[in-house]
Amino acid sequence: MDDETVASLARELDVAEASQTPVRQLSLRFPQMTIEDGYRIARAWVELKKAAGRRSIGRKIGLTSRAMQASAGITEPDYGTLLDDMAFEEGSEIPIDRFINPKVEVELAFILSRPLGGPDVTTRAVLAATEYVVPAVEIIDSRVQPIDAETGSARKIQDTIADNAANAGIVLGGRPIRPDAIDLRWAGAILSRNAVIEETGIAAGVLNHPARGVAWLANRLSQWGEELQAGEILLGGSFTRPVPVSRGDVISADYGRLGSIAMRFV
Repeated sequence: MDDETVASLARELDVAEASQTPVRQLSLRFPQMTIEDGYRIARAWVELKKAAGRRSIGRKIGLTSRAMQASAGITEPDYGTLLDDMAFEEGSEIPIDRFINPKVEVELAFILSRPLGGPDVTTRAVLAATEYVVPAVEIIDSRVQPIDAETGSARKIQDTIADNAANAGIVLGGRPIRPDAIDLRWAGAILSRNAVIEETGIAAGVLNHPARGVAWLANRLSQWGEELQAGEILLGGSFTRPVPVSRGDVISADYGRLGSIAMRFV
C-alpha cells in the first residue's frame, strides 16, 4: 500500500470510532493488503490520536493462543498501542457508548522497570526487567465489520491488526506481585458477568508463559527501531475467550490470591 492509502484508511478508522459505525473490511477493499500494511495503518491511526492530544501508555499483545492463531490463519501474535483515554479505574462505571461491540478478556499486565529492546529478548530477560505483574481486564472492540454484509466474509488478521489489534480499553486491579513471587503459568482467573461464570483459564494458555508474549513484542518492535519502555503497561495476552457485554452488565474477574477486578457498563 502507498502512504496516501495508509493515511486515508487510518482516518476512516478514526471516524468509525467517533461515529460508532464500523467500516467495511479493509482486506476486501484492498485484497493485496499485507500484515505489514495493517501495522502501518495502525501506526498512522495512533499518530492521529497523538496529534489530537492522546498519549501512549503501553501495548497490548493479542492472538496468543494456538486456537486463536489457527482461526486467524497465522503463526504469531499481533499487537496494538494502549492510549491514556483507554484506561478505566477498577470498580468504575464504564460508558458503553464509548464502544461499538465491546467484549472483555482477562490477562496479566507486565510493568517494566527498565527498557527492553530486541531482537534477542528472551522470557528470562522479560522477567528480569519486570518491576511487577498485575491482573488486567482488556476491553476489545471492532472498528471494522466482523462479517461483511455482501459476501459473508469474516474479517482477516490484516483488518484486526489495522484496527489496533481490536484494543479499546483496559482496567488494572487486584494485587501487584513480583514476577518471581509465583509461577505465573499457573495464575488463573474466573470471569463472571452478572454473577454468572462465563469463562475460566490459566495464564499458561498464553504461549505456555505470559512473559513469552512480551518477549515476542520486544523482538517484533525492533524492526521499527523501537524498544519497550520502563513504566509501560504491557498486556500479555488473554487466557479466556472474549465475553460480550451490554449496558447494565457487571463484570467481575477473580484472580484468586492476586485479587479481583470489577466494573459496570452503563
